[in-house]
Amino acid sequence: MAEPDLLIVGGGPAGLFCAIAARRQGLEVELIDARKPPLDKACGEGLMPDGLKLLEAEGVELPNCRRFAGISYHQGDLRVAGRFPEGYLGAGIRRLELHQALLRRAEEAGVQLRWGLKAESLLPDGAGIQTADGELRARYVIGADGLHSKLRQWTGLEGKPAKEQRFGVRRHYAIEPWSDLVEVHWGKGVEAYITPVGEKEIGVAFLWSGCKASFDLLLAEFPELKKRLVGAETTSKDRGAGPLEQRTRGLRRGKVLLLGDAAGYLDAITGEGLSLAFHQGAALAEAIAAGRPEFYPKQSKKLCRWPLLLTRLTLALERKPALRQRVLQAFAAEPRLFERFLAVHCRALPPVKLFAPDFLASLLGGVLAPGDQSSPPARSR
Repeated sequence: MAEPDLLIVGGGPAGLFCAIAARRQGLEVELIDARKPPLDKACGEGLMPDGLKLLEAEGVELPNCRRFAGISYHQGDLRVAGRFPEGYLGAGIRRLELHQALLRRAEEAGVQLRWGLKAESLLPDGAGIQTADGELRARYVIGADGLHSKLRQWTGLEGKPAKEQRFGVRRHYAIEPWSDLVEVHWGKGVEAYITPVGEKEIGVAFLWSGCKASFDLLLAEFPELKKRLVGAETTSKDRGAGPLEQRTRGLRRGKVLLLGDAAGYLDAITGEGLSLAFHQGAALAEAIAAGRPEFYPKQSKKLCRWPLLLTRLTLALERKPALRQRVLQAFAAEPRLFERFLAVHCRALPPVKLFAPDFLASLLGGVLAPGDQSSPPARSR
């Protein structure tokens, strides 16, 4: 058999989406993974509207999901709720369901899938992988093998370890979602994310800094949430991930290109991981189809610029509760500010809209206002 255009190592959402996008570009694709489907992972399981639109454009159908209309932030008695612009919805979906949907579409698209086949090493010329079944060669090798990527290590693209360690863990409950928004609850050194993932199921995920901790220990930091979940049946085993931040020295070395978490990861705090991986997968497929693989790292850098800035700013708020309180109070006092923030977050508006004079003046005015501010009631819709 002729060598494929792409040999993708890693059969998670990033690898499968890239394979689907590459097939639409007319490329021959082979994908391998040491695991066998369906593949699960610790994940907040919320797809932002732009990620959902990319899936729809590639013909990926999500029959088992729950649409959500925006995000709400909670800190103590303070609540800030915002909705996406008209025509934009996100989707909460179990990671297992998302993987099955991507797998079905990849099979339909003609991707050659080889499960249970482990990549043991990179060939000396970088144009293939050594496996127990022998050598697999391709025009380009794509590392989509996750946070702790072997391809990143084998190519020498591994960056220095992060100084701060952040971790995540998730669990599911059989309970009807009480909101059509993804809820983010801020605690002391930990955030809780509640995502509707079905008609009668929610996912609860925690992100925190420091050492490893159990789900139940973290849940105790949120008494109201814990009370709400009393008596609800758990529908999954706890699954964790970390350390989250992974650094790289670049996204390409010779014929190897990195994608998704393997291409570097900062934090899950803004929920853009899946959407960003899909954007990268589409860009990589276009660059290879055009015969210009060198375009991919440049395009990926452009795609990641705003999400990384947003993530760093949000992490700064995580570390400074007093400042976070001020920012949330400013958003609560002027809900239109939060909704503009969400519109930029889901790529309905360009990032420059957050640097417009009216937005900055209103936000800074609210943050710098003297004295404590009380949160007005959240708008109902």
